[in-house]
Amino acid sequence: MLIAVLVIVAVIALAVIGIYNGLVRLNVQAGNAWADIDVQLKRRYDLIPNVVETVKGYAAHERQTLDAVITARNRAVSVQSSGPAERAQAEGALTGALRGLFALAESYPQLRAVESFTQLQGTLAQIEDAIQNARRYYNAVVRDLNTRIQQFPSNLVAGPSGFTPRQFFEIPDTDRAVPQVKF
Repeated sequence: MLIAVLVIVAVIALAVIGIYNGLVRLNVQAGNAWADIDVQLKRRYDLIPNVVETVKGYAAHERQTLDAVITARNRAVSVQSSGPAERAQAEGALTGALRGLFALAESYPQLRAVESFTQLQGTLAQIEDAIQNARRYYNAVVRDLNTRIQQFPSNLVAGPSGFTPRQFFEIPDTDRAVPQVKF
């Protein structure tokens, strides 16, 4: 009888350890995925001043559009330590401002012909794709973690162990369109 009780306790202990380790793995993956988003966003922030300076040389009188991009970039940089919801809102505003900048660039054929501008534009498009992929991966990991936290019997281990659901990194509906630049 004692051996049966010890076997049952050992099986329960192993199940709890397995559940806990699964939660830790998902939590670490979510943190890593968030760090990847952060890296891509920082690359974007670093590139934007170069794009703005290039446009300034050809469209200096379009100050309002250029200021909007810089303001949106600075706001996005200032919320770097915030959660996904606030960061997504700031990133949505930045995407909208960039969309306006590239729409402005379409009005200046001489700017579109500048090689450095087209290179910057191409790099920015690659970064936008990387951000989208990183966001998609992060949200998938967060979905898995949040599901595991809420499912039985994982919820019995998650609550007492301090695991809480994470926020998704979602761009507001009004800002979902990716800037499109056509020459």
